[in-house]
Formats: sequence, C-alpha cells, structure tokens
Amino acid sequence: MADTDEQVRDEATDGPQTPRGYGDEEPDPRRLRRIAAWREARRLLSRSPVDRPLGEQLAALTAGAATVTDLDRPADIYGNGVVAELERRIAALLGTEDAAFFPTGTMAQQVALRCWAGRTGNPTVALHPLAHPEVHERGALSAVSGLRTVHPTHEPRLPTADEVRDFGEPFGTLMLELPLRDAGFVLPTWEELEAVVAAARERDAVVHFDGARLWECAAHFGRELPEIAALADSVYVSFYKTLGGISGAALAGSASLIEEARTWRHRYGGQLFQQFPAALAALIGLDRELPKLPSYVAQARVVAAALSEAFTEAGAGWFRVHPEPPHTHQFQVWLPYPADVLEEASLRQAEETGVALFRLWHPAAAGPPGVSFTEVTVAEAGLEWTAADVRAAAAEFLERVARQR
Repeated sequence: MADTDEQVRDEATDGPQTPRGYGDEEPDPRRLRRIAAWREARRLLSRSPVDRPLGEQLAALTAGAATVTDLDRPADIYGNGVVAELERRIAALLGTEDAAFFPTGTMAQQVALRCWAGRTGNPTVALHPLAHPEVHERGALSAVSGLRTVHPTHEPRLPTADEVRDFGEPFGTLMLELPLRDAGFVLPTWEELEAVVAAARERDAVVHFDGARLWECAAHFGRELPEIAALADSVYVSFYKTLGGISGAALAGSASLIEEARTWRHRYGGQLFQQFPAALAALIGLDRELPKLPSYVAQARVVAAALSEAFTEAGAGWFRVHPEPPHTHQFQVWLPYPADVLEEASLRQAEETGVALFRLWHPAAAGPPGVSFTEVTVAEAGLEWTAADVRAAAAEFLERVARQR
C-alpha cells in the first residue's frame, strides 16, 4: 500500500514514493482534477489542508497564530521560542517529563528506537509488518540506524500478549502503532493493550508507541491521553495527521531520554534554524481539533453504519466497512470493483453534485482481483451529515459505479 495523510493517501509526502504531481514541472492532471473537485465540493466528510490553495493556507496560519501565542515575541532559533512552547505543551498533554519537536515522524521514531537500542543493548525492534517503518520509510531503520526488525504476528491487528510473550527470539523494544493504520485504523481493547505491554516488560523490553494518530484513540480506550502514554516508555505524536498542521512531530518521554534524543536529532539533521510555521500550526491544531475529536469518532460510527445500510439496501454484493464500528474517526471501505471505476465515480459525484463522499480508491494488495478499498475520514465537515444523507450519497455513488460498468 502507498501511504497517505489522514484524508488522502497519495496526496501526502510521507509515502514510500514521491507522490504524483510533487516535484514535477507539470503536475499530474488527474491529481489537479481531484483537488479541484474536493475544493469545490459543498459537502465532504472531511476537508484536508491539501484541498486549499497556498494563499488560503497562509491566511489561515496568520489568522490562527495570534490565538495561540504573542506575535510580538522573537521568532524561534534552533528550537527555542514557540518551538519550546510547543514541546512543553506536548509534555503536559501526555503527562511526560519532556518532549522534543522533530521535523518528521520518521526521524523522531528512528531516534527513539536508536536510543532504546543503545540503552537496552539490543538493536532488535519487534513491530507489526504493516507498521509505518516497515511499509513507508524505505528500510530506514536498518539502512540509517542499523536496527533489525521482527514481527510477533502477521495478522491484520496488533500482537496479543501471548504472541509477544512467546515470541521465539529476544528484542529490545516493542513498537506498537496506535491505531494500526494500514490494517484499517484498528486498536486493541484497553485491557488487551495493558496485557501486551506487561508481556513486553516480562521480557525486559521497553515499549514505544507510534502515536501518529494517538490523539483520536482516547474515545476507544475510554482513557485520557496521559494514562495511555503512561503505558509506554516513549511516545511519538504527529502534528499534521489529525490536527491539520503543516508538518512536524514530537517525541515524548523521560527527561534523560529526550535529552539524548535532542543530541541524535542534531546528528540526523533535524536541528533546523527556524520552525515557527510548523510549530504555530501544531499549536493551532491542538486548540481547534483536539477538543473536537470525540465528536468526530462518534460521527464516524454513524457514517460507517449508514454506509453498511446503503450498500445492503442497494444490493451491492460483497462489501466491507472495516472496522465496524470504527475505532477512531477513520476507517476503510472495501468494494468489489476496480479502483479506477470507483475513483471515477467518486470524482464525477463530487464534480456534478457537489457531494464528495469518497476520495481515493486503491487496489487490494492481496486477495481476488477487482477488489478495492478507500479510507474514510470524518472530521468537522462531516458533523453536519445525517445517516439519511450518507445513505442517499452512497446510493447515488453506486448508481454511478453501475453506469460505468
């Protein structure tokens, strides 16, 4: 699978290949068509920052910046000022001793896992084969950091306590992606997560959470962020996933770990001269989006149920809404049609009706041919949809699919 941001899989820049239209002299016409359709749509389930032109994004950043900090203060230099303010905010939100800002989550996690390898004396990291470092980072853990990975399970879910406890070789760090995005944004129960962490501790392993989307996990676990973060020895969080920031991430943990991480951040080239746009956007996202996430998760469950009802009523044949109900405000939809057919139907629906129900579709990586999936994100724009609205849009979408075939 290719990677994506929360809304758009191949419109982001953290995937294994350069996204279509990025860095090209002539942007991909189909990508431009998609962006135009989503930008002009009057109804969507979520609006991504990539839908907005550069001028709008700059204006929004300028307008929001004054709500989160004093604009007369000096700009940051090498991580002080507003960047340090953001780090303190993250440590407080997660209940950790300290936090460090990183330009990318890829760098943050490599540094975290490298630090733990040195501290445990074991360079082996146990993680899921669908975890971000295995699928979307071009083998960076081994190529750059000299680490080795093993997989306690290949099932499309996080490992169980027994799988961790009984795994046949030692590892120094257990990395858990919460939620496991490429398996469908899936999470264990709180009790299962506690048991998995305890099993790792029994093996004298440390635990690192890939919490790129940790923000929206609280509703599923029924726990506050500090209680979730307290299970792990270190936690990474993203600012552009979910929170709608420009870029950037943070690594949170003990004061001694973060002090070491800052040293490695410098060595990895992450000690940037100024980072105030990304830091300001992160602070804005924390203020604006974080309080709304429970409502997004609740609405995602309404949308997922309505889609299932619409597909059943329309006689769509085999389909899957996964997981059902969603564990976060994101989930997958699977349909038995080629991806190009589904994407064209989605685009025409947005262009001709102003309703953008789905975005990108992708062929299934395994299984029978002709099966495709999309990722659905429900955010503020989706709160106005009723279940009836979703059913009507889904029925109209399926009619377009049928006409194309």
